[in-house]
Amino acid sequence: MRPRPRPPVNGRGIFSGTGLIVTALAATVVALLVPLWSYADRQDDPASASVLSAQTVTTPYGPLSAQDRDFVTKVRLAGLWELPAGELAQRKGTTPTVRTAGRHLVDGHTSLDAHVRTVATQLGIALPNEPNEQQKQWLATLDTAGGQDFDRQFAGLLRLAHGRVFSLVAQIRAGTQNSLVRDLADDANATVLDHIKVLEATGYVDFGALARDLAASASPVPTPSEVDPSAAVPVQPSPAEPTAGQASQSQASQDQAPQAQASQGRTSPGETVSLPPATSSPPPATHSP
Repeated sequence: MRPRPRPPVNGRGIFSGTGLIVTALAATVVALLVPLWSYADRQDDPASASVLSAQTVTTPYGPLSAQDRDFVTKVRLAGLWELPAGELAQRKGTTPTVRTAGRHLVDGHTSLDAHVRTVATQLGIALPNEPNEQQKQWLATLDTAGGQDFDRQFAGLLRLAHGRVFSLVAQIRAGTQNSLVRDLADDANATVLDHIKVLEATGYVDFGALARDLAASASPVPTPSEVDPSAAVPVQPSPAEPTAGQASQSQASQDQAPQAQASQGRTSPGETVSLPPATSSPPPATHSP
């Protein structure tokens, strides 16, 4: 007789309970060993170690990352071109709101630049002394524009620049471990938000074009040569020059001054005038015969 085939026994093979346990243990061991091998390979690479040490340094105010240093540099660059742009708006703006926006830019970046130079000195961060090439082009555009074209160019360019830096300020404020950089981010946040509001108040911001420009990736622009923070030239407003309105007002005041002086010498009918007390005349000289 041919032997009857034996039916399969439940629980045998790789899919049995024991097989599944062995397979799971093997997978766990592999998962633990692979990261260790990878970490050991990275540790043996001196280039990787040097990159990590170069990105973040220890300071008395907390770790200073590469992003922190880049932020400090960008705050300095913003003042180097936005303060002169504000001065142009004060001189060339055709509406009070444009001139007001210019004054806010001048005042805000005068204060913010003093703060960033102090932080750079304490953290040993080199600073540029001139705007980058793109910022120089923006200033040249504003310098040649006039009338309402200047107003539109001023509001559009400055609102775009502030929109880009606003997100950077928020990112740094949220993640920096350095207390000085954190305080600078607070100051920059308040200044940038104030400038955004006064620029929008001009009525010349094209929000559709602004949204498209902000959505597009900005081309990287090389940072100008940097100097020791002690050699950084303060960003300050230039000596004030009278605007056309101020000059007219000054001329009118000068024209009115002689009239006021002349009116002081005239009296109206019936007006009593006080005269100085009379002085006694010396006696006439006598000649003896």
